[in-house]
Amino acid sequence: MTPSKKILLKAEELHHSFAEGVRKNRVIKGVSLQVEAGETTAVVGPSGCGKSTLLYLLGLLDRPENGRIFLHDSDVTQSSDKTKTQLRNQSIGFIFQFHFLIKELTAIENVSLPLRKSGLNAEDSKEKSMLVLQKLGMESKANRSANKLSGGEQQRVAIARAIVNSPSLILADEPTGNLDSENSHKVFDLLQELAERDNLGVLIVTHNTDLALKTDNLIRMQDGLIIRA
Repeated sequence: MTPSKKILLKAEELHHSFAEGVRKNRVIKGVSLQVEAGETTAVVGPSGCGKSTLLYLLGLLDRPENGRIFLHDSDVTQSSDKTKTQLRNQSIGFIFQFHFLIKELTAIENVSLPLRKSGLNAEDSKEKSMLVLQKLGMESKANRSANKLSGGEQQRVAIARAIVNSPSLILADEPTGNLDSENSHKVFDLLQELAERDNLGVLIVTHNTDLALKTDNLIRMQDGLIIRA
């Protein structure tokens, strides 16, 4: 009998809306899902369907109007901003379409930033960051300025930065949106490899259905609803 996998993140009946003048625009309409360790999950759907809003809710960057979010079996929906910040730093790594690297810093300096923020000294931060860059095949570019890297290399550095604090969960918002086809496949393969090798849960929001089909679980959204999972 195959043992059940650990559920890292679970959402139950999430609802969220944004004010547009005197009206409310309902963006998320009762979404439930879960992310398990060792698996990749893709959320696909047209622009404006609520994918990115859902990701921000799951990443504790915003608070849903209704519903509950569980991280490692704990209900974190109503946690304080301070607690949510701690949870994000400890348990969640974020990857975005625009990698938000600091172009004047080297690759290793960019990767080290979360470690320095958490209080680790410069030497230890650099040592740990190099180990992560080696894992992603980027050690030879460690001392190159971010603006001297290719698009695919920059996204690999962004992934290294996301995993350097050893999170259990990776949330990626259109991680291949600015990459060509070859590098898009490489990034997806890398995220799949990290999930399997390091037992991470990876949730990817994307427009690219072809790439999403490579993940373990495919969730389709439309008009704020999950239409098929």
